[in-house]
Amino acid sequence: MEKPCSLLVHFDKGSASMANEIKADLEGSDGPAKADAMRRAISLLLNGETLPQLFITIVRYVLPSEDHTVQKLLLLYLEIIDRRDPAGRALPEMILICQNLRNNLQSPNEYIRGVTLRFLCRLSEPEVLEPLVPSVLANLEHRHQFIRRHAVSAVSAIYRLPHGDQLIPDAPELVERFLASEQDASARRNAFLMLCACAQDRAVAYLLSNADRVAEWPDLLQMAVVDLIRKVCRSQNRANKGRYITIITSLLSATSTAVVYECAGALVSLSSAPTAVRAAANTYCQLLSSQSDNNVKLILLDRLNELRTLHRDVMVGVVMDVLRALASPNLDVKRKVLDLVLDLLTPRNVEEVVLYLKKEVVKTQAGDLEKGGEYRQMLVQAIHACAVEYPEVAGSVVHLLMDFLGDTNVAAAVDVVLFVREIIETNPKLRVSMIQRLIDTFYQIRASRVCSCALWILGEYSLSLSEVESTIATIKQCLGDLPFYTVSDEGEVTDSTNSAQAVVNTVTVSSRRPVVLADGTYATQSAATETISAPSVAHGSLASTLNLRSLILSGDFFLAAVVACTLTKLVLRLEEVQPSKVESNKACTGALLIMTSILQLGQSSYLPHPIDNDSYDRIVLCLRLLCNTGDDVRKIWLHSCRQSFAKMLAEKQFRETEEMKAKAQISHAQPDDLIDFYHLKSRKGMSQLELEDEVHDDLKAATGGFTKDADDANKLNRILQLTGFSDPVYAEAFVTVHHYDIVLDVTVINRTKETLQNLCLELATMGDLKLVDRPQNYTLAPESSKQIRANIKVSSTETGVIFGNIVYETSNVMERSVVVLNDIHIDIMDYISPATCADVTFRNMWAEFEWENKVAVNTVIQDEKEFLNHIIKSTNMKCLTPPSALDGECGFLAANLYAKSVFGEDALVNISIEKQHDGKLSGYIRIRSKTQGIALSLGDKITLKQKGSIKERDKRTVMRKSRSCRSKIYVAVVTKLFQTSLK
Repeated sequence: MEKPCSLLVHFDKGSASMANEIKADLEGSDGPAKADAMRRAISLLLNGETLPQLFITIVRYVLPSEDHTVQKLLLLYLEIIDRRDPAGRALPEMILICQNLRNNLQSPNEYIRGVTLRFLCRLSEPEVLEPLVPSVLANLEHRHQFIRRHAVSAVSAIYRLPHGDQLIPDAPELVERFLASEQDASARRNAFLMLCACAQDRAVAYLLSNADRVAEWPDLLQMAVVDLIRKVCRSQNRANKGRYITIITSLLSATSTAVVYECAGALVSLSSAPTAVRAAANTYCQLLSSQSDNNVKLILLDRLNELRTLHRDVMVGVVMDVLRALASPNLDVKRKVLDLVLDLLTPRNVEEVVLYLKKEVVKTQAGDLEKGGEYRQMLVQAIHACAVEYPEVAGSVVHLLMDFLGDTNVAAAVDVVLFVREIIETNPKLRVSMIQRLIDTFYQIRASRVCSCALWILGEYSLSLSEVESTIATIKQCLGDLPFYTVSDEGEVTDSTNSAQAVVNTVTVSSRRPVVLADGTYATQSAATETISAPSVAHGSLASTLNLRSLILSGDFFLAAVVACTLTKLVLRLEEVQPSKVESNKACTGALLIMTSILQLGQSSYLPHPIDNDSYDRIVLCLRLLCNTGDDVRKIWLHSCRQSFAKMLAEKQFRETEEMKAKAQISHAQPDDLIDFYHLKSRKGMSQLELEDEVHDDLKAATGGFTKDADDANKLNRILQLTGFSDPVYAEAFVTVHHYDIVLDVTVINRTKETLQNLCLELATMGDLKLVDRPQNYTLAPESSKQIRANIKVSSTETGVIFGNIVYETSNVMERSVVVLNDIHIDIMDYISPATCADVTFRNMWAEFEWENKVAVNTVIQDEKEFLNHIIKSTNMKCLTPPSALDGECGFLAANLYAKSVFGEDALVNISIEKQHDGKLSGYIRIRSKTQGIALSLGDKITLKQKGSIKERDKRTVMRKSRSCRSKIYVAVVTKLFQTSLK
């Protein structure tokens, strides 16, 4: 991210004494002193000083100098001084420079000739250039290539002046002859660019006559060829399209990677045939695997993603080539590769993709990978997406991923358990093996959230007798001996798992507190937190299996409530599948003992925090259910929960399908559109690529692929009036926001009868906006107009303001006139777009982001869903809360919104509103982001739109009142006029 940097350089402003010192040094004969004086003079000129008295001194004492440094500084001085008078004519003093420039152009020193020719490229005065033209043309035949390349550039610059064709009328012919005989790469490139800009037909003719040798040209000239082909084809001149495609295809094997990259992009813009798209995609993939720069890889992935949006069927064939980019160590590259591959999945390649991802997961087990946990999490999410879309591949990876349930990276472990939960519901054939695998690996889980989800899975999908019994045994083993603590005769509270102490040396970190026993004596109790120091061979795994016990002893009573619910479900299901009542009663008794032990632990006084009310109520409910169970309650606990989960998955899949349909580009052809049937055309001389291109163009024309959905009304809305109609200069701007750039196309109209001189559009910005170009001066004839373009760089998602004025001079008034412009407010909505993310990701970002903006609800809308839709439409965000969660009329509404900016910033919004007794809505809208700018700008936008809703609701009332007031004013004016006429 580019950050502003300021450097304060101290420089004394010019004074009479300093000017005299510079003049004295210039008049001396010391070369280094004269060069230093020229540097000081140039610095003063660049800082706004004029120094008109130095010009004659420089002409007299600097022009004759033969020092190369002094001559180079002289050319810089001549470049930055004002060479025109107020009338726009060249200064008479500039004629004195012509003889020196002519001598330099004929100097025996190649360096002096070259820098002088380069200086002539920046001159725009015909009076100065006209006597120098013969010397410039003579340098086209100089023996040194340095002179020839700058001579061609000078000829091109002179010819492109407003009256340059009068100075060198035969410049295109001269340059064409020069190009045919030149051998230097840079000189040939300059000559070819001159023909492209000034005589495009000659450039095209030269290119087509040398089409067979283009692959042998230097890379500088090849880049110019690609630019010419793009320019010609963009002008709708497609007569030689086949030959252009042949040239581009031959350049795909060039040695320069820059040429190859540009050719691939040009090929796609020229042809949409599958062969051309496939060649471009293969080229991008080759560059992706050969380039080591991560920025280059990201750019190539963006190009491949653009091809995917337009030519997905062709891109499917290169999905394995794209996957090879996962070898890059950069996580951003890996993330983009996985996102691109997931959009290219088909039933044919999904098995290969999953197998490749499976190998990558195995590689992450090695500890030599940097950020291996994050990469593993990305792979798990990618495999999850593959298995959801194509359930048949889940069986090949789910057992491997279940080994990572105990991963130290909690986020990766959560993704794995969520993947297991979804697959076990959508793939009934895998349930038995997955339940058994989960039972075997359950003791490895160390994260509370993963344990909770795994317990829910075991409680819901353990259906057979053996599965239920194994699950209950596993849970008891992970809980350890009961009760969780005991009070010894000496009054010390210790862990009841004393059998492990003989084998496992533990360090007990206890929180000791004095308590009063039943007999009135004092005792000390402590919580047992075990740290394994030296496990033995026989019983070394005992402490590692007590994961549930350690988590509950740490105060996680939410997990304890989940354990109680899971045991309740297992006991209820055991009563259905176990014919023996004795075993069922035994299991029920064990579950009751565990729950009471948890409650006893939660109500003890030595834990830092006692059990919370929600967990307590949940565990008590489980106790009551096991003591007295009805058929309705049994049905709810054993079937309804799983049905709700299946319904949630179905709704999620339906929502994703609807989003894909909405993203699909639907285009329709107009009834009178022209369709060319290539079957009726002559195929003589056409290549296979041209034939495919003809077919593809016909299909696009028939299906409306060429129709543009540009909304002219939307374009008109982007035109902003900058000045008033009564101002002498009228200006309006068309604002185009394209990601990191803002382009202002300002139309300036001179409404006076005078010529406006030195007209300048001065702009300034507020916020993270930066002007790119320096303002230029223009001369505007009476009642004429001028198009001025200003480029502005955007560095962050923040509302910015562009303000400024127009300054000009007239011949009648010596002072400069100023017209102040209206401010241009850059809307944050141009930077953000709706996006989706998982609920887990949303919660993690919500907890991580530090900037929050809290906006109170203030609206006249009285319906909760209507207000939510109004906020979604106003902020251009996406609602992550499913529609089923918003159904019903309860007077409350809570929803999460999400959007992503073009700079990769995340915008999170939570809406919590309540309907009051009087029908009004109250609540808060909270915005969170990583940066302050997007939080504040989005909050201001929401506040403004809330007021806008009030204004829209009261619009008719205001209009009605305005009409009434207007009619009263009319009556009063007419009455006054009538009374005046009577007098």
